[in-house]
Amino acid sequence: NAVDCGIAASFCSINSQPGVCALAGGAFVTIWHPDESPVTIDGNVAVPGIGSPEVVPDRAESVTLEYGGGITTLVGASSVATPGTLAALYLASKRYGRLPWRELLHPTIRAVRDGFPLPTACHYYLSYAGDVIYGRSADGHCALHDHDGKLVGAGANIVVPHLADSLTAIAEEGDRVFYAGEIARKLVGHVTDNGGRLTMADLGAYTPDVRDALSIDVGDWRFATNPLPAIGGVNLAAMLHCFGTEPINGWTHENLERLVRAQEAVMTCRMQTLDTAEDVGEPAYTMLELARSGELISRYSSGSTVHTSAVDDNGLACAITASSGYGAGEMPAQTGLWLNNCLGELELNRQGLNAGPAGKRLPSNMAPSCARTANKVLAVGSPGADRITTALHQFLVNFLQLDLDLDRAVALPRLHLKIDGTLRDIAIEPGLELPDIAMDVTCYDELSMYFGGVVAALNDNGNFTVAADPRREGGTIVTIQ
Repeated sequence: NAVDCGIAASFCSINSQPGVCALAGGAFVTIWHPDESPVTIDGNVAVPGIGSPEVVPDRAESVTLEYGGGITTLVGASSVATPGTLAALYLASKRYGRLPWRELLHPTIRAVRDGFPLPTACHYYLSYAGDVIYGRSADGHCALHDHDGKLVGAGANIVVPHLADSLTAIAEEGDRVFYAGEIARKLVGHVTDNGGRLTMADLGAYTPDVRDALSIDVGDWRFATNPLPAIGGVNLAAMLHCFGTEPINGWTHENLERLVRAQEAVMTCRMQTLDTAEDVGEPAYTMLELARSGELISRYSSGSTVHTSAVDDNGLACAITASSGYGAGEMPAQTGLWLNNCLGELELNRQGLNAGPAGKRLPSNMAPSCARTANKVLAVGSPGADRITTALHQFLVNFLQLDLDLDRAVALPRLHLKIDGTLRDIAIEPGLELPDIAMDVTCYDELSMYFGGVVAALNDNGNFTVAADPRREGGTIVTIQ
């Protein structure tokens, strides 16, 4: 079914896109069965440190990269949060899938054992981070660099040492080996030996949370996305409300200005109220209510991810987004598993390494989503850090309100408003003609992976359509069995 397809494809993406994602990170799975209410399985990373001393020496290293116009992130073992991706995918398989777990992992195991071509998008990021981040561990450096120590080229065959063995153990033993078995001991040993906080108690106590999805009506569609405590879905819902959900007549100057003001209102409100809140619940619901009433516009105007979408002929939809941040650069020996640096994603986790009590889920932009109308069901999502919600919002306007076909709705040029304190800068792709707005504008020469990578799958009354973003390398397939 769609859940089996989504999990199998996600496993392949997560493990064959080095630098962009890795298994020891966080993920969300949104599932909508036609006879049930939509749910999201929360497998996001958590603050580590259960059972550890109160004070752990901080050995995180601050790294500044030119990637994405310049980012600063913390790497090393101190930046590693408790991973939840595997637990979420395993629970989704057991609760909603049909195929045996080992069958879902078999294609990925074959791919990583034989070797896979380094995707262009991965090579682009690794050209910035390959040495300073992904050269920190011997096995990781070996996987991505040639005998002269230089980063291999795009398309080069990549074999990550020991990764196939780790995935084989996971296929046979389930997630237990990762959270309580031999792999767990290797992960924790490496992190603690290098000054991090991850403990066996953190892994043993980790449980994915199953929550009701956050729902909103858009025309004839019911749209379901990632709920709190993740903030990606809340931001996306607020943007939909601020922009309006009625049909529009194209990307006119008026509608582009509405788009910019919707992004500005939501992202400014988020920066001022959500990013530093101990509990995001109350300010998030306040933001949604202000967005619904139209007050948010007037009040606030002035890591690396992979995604998989799947639908099936029974009307089941599954959307999976996974991330390991910018990567800690740490790969415990004989595991082939790169660790996340989600504690060090400073633009998202503004509280840094001391993000709260052990076990608390960290913030996330991820917003895997499903939508349903009378005879149609859609699964959609995107990678792209803080561009996830703006990319998805523009796709949804294109598809649900402009009534464009799926490919065109994904490929149409986008804009993203960057906010830094009082500074506003509109990043825009060619093909959109902005009205006169008193903000700085950065014009891109072509479609860019910076603007996300929307992936969508649609069942329209038994007719299947799939679309992968031309901004990033992605695969699509429609299969009949």
